[in-house]
Amino acid sequence: MLTKKGKYGLKAMVHLAQSAPGRPVPVMEISEKQSIPKKFLDAILCELRNSGFVHSKMGKGGGYVLARPAAQITVGELVRAIDGPLAPVHCASKTRYRRCDDCFDENTCAVRRIMQRAQQALSDVLDNCSLQDMRDRVKQEAEEALFYDI
Repeated sequence: MLTKKGKYGLKAMVHLAQSAPGRPVPVMEISEKQSIPKKFLDAILCELRNSGFVHSKMGKGGGYVLARPAAQITVGELVRAIDGPLAPVHCASKTRYRRCDDCFDENTCAVRRIMQRAQQALSDVLDNCSLQDMRDRVKQEAEEALFYDI
């Protein structure tokens, strides 16, 4: 399950992807437009800055900008940076593998096998979707809604 922190982080990053490239977006703008508590958003953006996804500018005209083009940032890497591994159990994780204490033979463990498949399916989706894809999908759906409302 994606945490609230993960959801807010993705919403903030899509907001930055929708902004003009290189224009710092104030935290308050993101907070208000995305309905994210400012204090929580500050902490999330600080983590994203430390992970190299955004740059910040202090002072008047300050805010956050994407550190790389939206097409080069995947949803999978963002979720991992904010929430940790995608695997539902440690023994199925590729990045934070840890053997289960209650497992006699993980090579034949049915739970591990199905969780590895679930992790792979989720990775396939999230690692092949960029911020640009998310931004474009939102824009396209908004345009379609306007078209069908006419």
